[in-house]
Amino acid sequence: MTHQRDITLLFSTRIIRLFCYGFLSVVLALYLAETGFDEKMIGLLFTLTLAGDAGITLWLTTHADQLGRRNTLLIGALLMAGAGAVFIVTHNIILLMAAAIIGVISPSGNEIGPFLSVEQAGLTQLIPNEKRTKIFAWYNMVGSFATATGALAGGWLAKILQSSGWTQLESYRLVLMGYGLGGIILVILFMGVSPAIEVTGTTTQKKTLGLHRSRKVVFKLSSLFALDAFAGGLVVQSMIAYWFHVKFNVDSGTLGSIFFGANVLAGISALLAVPLAAKIGLINTMVFTHIPSNILLMLVPLMPNLPLAIGLLLVRFSISQMDVPTRQSYTMAVVAPDERSAASGVTAIARSVGASISPMLTGFFFSVPMFFNAPLFLAGGLKIIYDLLLYREFRSVKPPEESAK
Repeated sequence: MTHQRDITLLFSTRIIRLFCYGFLSVVLALYLAETGFDEKMIGLLFTLTLAGDAGITLWLTTHADQLGRRNTLLIGALLMAGAGAVFIVTHNIILLMAAAIIGVISPSGNEIGPFLSVEQAGLTQLIPNEKRTKIFAWYNMVGSFATATGALAGGWLAKILQSSGWTQLESYRLVLMGYGLGGIILVILFMGVSPAIEVTGTTTQKKTLGLHRSRKVVFKLSSLFALDAFAGGLVVQSMIAYWFHVKFNVDSGTLGSIFFGANVLAGISALLAVPLAAKIGLINTMVFTHIPSNILLMLVPLMPNLPLAIGLLLVRFSISQMDVPTRQSYTMAVVAPDERSAASGVTAIARSVGASISPMLTGFFFSVPMFFNAPLFLAGGLKIIYDLLLYREFRSVKPPEESAK
């Protein structure tokens, strides 16, 4: 019964957090542009946000089992609330950069901070191996739906407020207030999580970044995930929203609707990964669904009008997340129980580091008209290279549930 309560709480915090990330992501770049930031400065701020998150999250997740997983989650929630507060009260570039580096702000609409790594390590502690991929798929699906709903709510709230006489800046600031409030709600919920999510039994072996037996596998996975995330960082949701706004003059309400649909489809695709993974294996599912989605991404800027561009983006999202629960489940499966927080943290940080550089490049590309579409082409091509390398390196490394067959 306690386990069910903890699982429900961890799913609830995932939903609230991802709603807040989606809520903010559609208007964040627009808000910064209204305060006087140009494309290069917005890209730089997003890069600093992701880079700062990488450092803080690496420390928190590799020490989570010593600090306590619940305590680590509470710290992350406080950083989220604090960053939201700073973005509301000041336009000072130095203070915003400090908040971006130290706090938890998601420009992408995706997970940021220590939450995902620690929650998934906790969930793995509570469920049997054969249910892990299924639980992770549902965990990702509810997150995608929450991001979708948040994007829809944030975009349309800003549009409705502007129609009621609010300035763009005032409407975007209200969205930021909602983000900060979400961090406070997370603090309250994390306080209710039980000790059942904590690791039991630790090794006396020497650890590097919280890892011992699985160092080699985790570091190899991390380097590949970093490449994938670098490519993904070129097309974070805030920047794609900006791309649609500039290229097709799309307003914030329509942007919210586009990303509502995109994230709903992404959530469904995560759930569809479960039967496919049971049939062909985790690695095969990751690779054979990811390559087509990235070919579609590269085709989006070639579309001559808005409906076709949106249509192709939505088709891409309908298969784009099938690699996510399988990737997360695979990482948890191939490491020791007392390495799970660290393994998830190290691979997540590799992704954060990979993603931290690319928004700055996207900002540069967007500022040069002839390179405006380049981020989408580059992202798709690099992701395909990642898929081929992952398949070559890990197709023979099986998780326990596949080895037992």
